[in-house]
Amino acid sequence: MSVEDKLKLVASASIQSLFSKESVTTPVSSFDLLTHIIASGPPPAGLLPHGGPVPRLRLTDLSRFERILERLSESWDQGKITLSKEEGDGELTVMDVQLGAPRDGPSPPTQTSPVRRKRKRIVDEDDDSAVGRAEEEDSPEQPEAAWNPPPSTLESLSKTMKEVYNLMQRSTAKGRLLAEQFRSLSGSFEPICAHITKDDCAKARRALHSNSSSSGNMSAICDRIHFRPLLRAHTDPGLGHCSYLNTCYSEPTYAQSPSIPPLPSHRQNQYNAQGQGPVSLPSGLGAGGRGKEKAPCRYLHFEVDWDVNDGQGMVDHRQVARKRPYKLPIGLGPLGKATTPLPPQWINCDLRRFDYSVLGKFHVIMADPPWDIHMSLPYGTMTDDEMRAMPIPTLQDEGLLFLWVTGRAMEVGRECMRHWGYTRVDEVVWVKTNQLQRVIRTGRTGHWLNHTKEHMLVGVKTVADAEGRLKFPDWVNRGLDTDVVVSEVRETSRKPDEVYGMIERMCPGGRKIEIFGRKHNTRAGWLTLGNQLGPDQIYEQDLRARIKAR
Repeated sequence: MSVEDKLKLVASASIQSLFSKESVTTPVSSFDLLTHIIASGPPPAGLLPHGGPVPRLRLTDLSRFERILERLSESWDQGKITLSKEEGDGELTVMDVQLGAPRDGPSPPTQTSPVRRKRKRIVDEDDDSAVGRAEEEDSPEQPEAAWNPPPSTLESLSKTMKEVYNLMQRSTAKGRLLAEQFRSLSGSFEPICAHITKDDCAKARRALHSNSSSSGNMSAICDRIHFRPLLRAHTDPGLGHCSYLNTCYSEPTYAQSPSIPPLPSHRQNQYNAQGQGPVSLPSGLGAGGRGKEKAPCRYLHFEVDWDVNDGQGMVDHRQVARKRPYKLPIGLGPLGKATTPLPPQWINCDLRRFDYSVLGKFHVIMADPPWDIHMSLPYGTMTDDEMRAMPIPTLQDEGLLFLWVTGRAMEVGRECMRHWGYTRVDEVVWVKTNQLQRVIRTGRTGHWLNHTKEHMLVGVKTVADAEGRLKFPDWVNRGLDTDVVVSEVRETSRKPDEVYGMIERMCPGGRKIEIFGRKHNTRAGWLTLGNQLGPDQIYEQDLRARIKAR
């Protein structure tokens, strides 16, 4: 039995289980259905007819999973699957899943049983309704037919209505063009081995394939990223992992880079490379927040264990072929044309006393304010009244505001948005992971629970039309990204880089400003304001002239 046949059994059993429990509803894309199958857990042990280890589906098996779905749609012993495939991008959608005996195809064989005759019915001789009783007396009892489930709502529709339904489920041509235009070509996602170290990975693979005949051709470790433990003189492995790992304030790695050494894809792109300069520790905090004395942390820490022989050919496998770009003028942002962003710009200033009128107008504002969340923090904070007094409204006539909030600031931030003249339209959640790509166990904020996430409120400048309805900017690209970002925690107050990409896809081009930024926040196409940025760097000639003349 081939691997695909085994995965077909796994997919069939998982689909039957998910839809019988009503954990999934149709229509559902093939990718979403695959994620539900993976999240439902490992398949049952005795699934294969001849025994042996049961394979598991992975996200990288999407194309194989779609082939399995097409095979199941032709013949499935658990029921019937209806698929729909778009002609443009080939996206496969499961339109309907009907459990039970299949309607089409040969009926299942029935067991041979003796024909039973009905007992002779006693009737009144004067009753004329006894006509045809001779046929009833001698007619054999028909065997019960195989059970067929009632038709689903989609199956009961006419052919024309099914076509209309399929058209309604497809995305618009503009939406597909926008998604294709802003598709990531080569993401920096690096899958992490669940066994963490190479030794544990090799042991697990040997134990799994000890009885397999092909184990001799199998590599010793998987092609994912591994880590090696950092064992120093003061390390006590019996204590377990440090809750902060590479973000522990007492770790030397924290003062060098968020990930030491950097991941292979980052090394190729010169991201977070060693030697770019130290990152200063937050003032007033020492070893993991235990005081000013920088005592060494005795818990276990890790670093990336990677060499040039690991994962040969993986980079080429993960590259996405670039398609010929469309030349339609859509999704180009407020300027209506493609522009080259200026280099990073920043102004070092006291944000409470700075004259914001010299900056001009912006299409996008992002702010990570130092909210007073009633906790001891490694930086100065601003009171609620000082936040309300921020002249945010002077920076926009129309546009988007992205405001980071946490703790009690989630309510204060909403109040400030209304006070500044904005309408909250959405919210982004950043789920924080640690160096091992697992959800952090101990956040540095939270009164009642340890916070493992942060929120970013999305607001639109409140501009109403003549009839009093909220007017949205027509240059914003909607529906390109999701509202959840899963990313690794780095230095204090540093936000994930994925957020910048999300904002730049919503608003290509245009002027963008980030308030309360630090040096690691500076980015091409953005103007950053903060009090830890060093000498000013400005490339806009008119802005430089206005600041010089103030």
